[in-house]
Amino acid sequence: MKSLAFAAGPVLAALAFAAPACAQEAGPAHPGRAVVLSKCFQCHTDAMFRDHRQDRRGWEATVYRMIGRGALWTPEEIKLMADYLGADYGTSAKPAAAPR
Repeated sequence: MKSLAFAAGPVLAALAFAAPACAQEAGPAHPGRAVVLSKCFQCHTDAMFRDHRQDRRGWEATVYRMIGRGALWTPEEIKLMADYLGADYGTSAKPAAAPR
């Protein structure tokens, strides 16, 4: 049992150091990502964004439809969300397996 733990130690250490390196390669996150995560994920899952690909105008219309249903967002938040969703979940964007 000790040998298994001894052998697994370097593997786990390599994985722990590899994760931050991968995160740095992705580049800075879009500023609208944080807004979408904080506002939209209160009611929706990531499947909503992956399955309903739209251009920026389509996402903006969706955001305004949510406002019609009671969401309270500022004009700046609306712009950031529509920009982010259009860029990462638009019709020409590469499909993502999960939210970034």
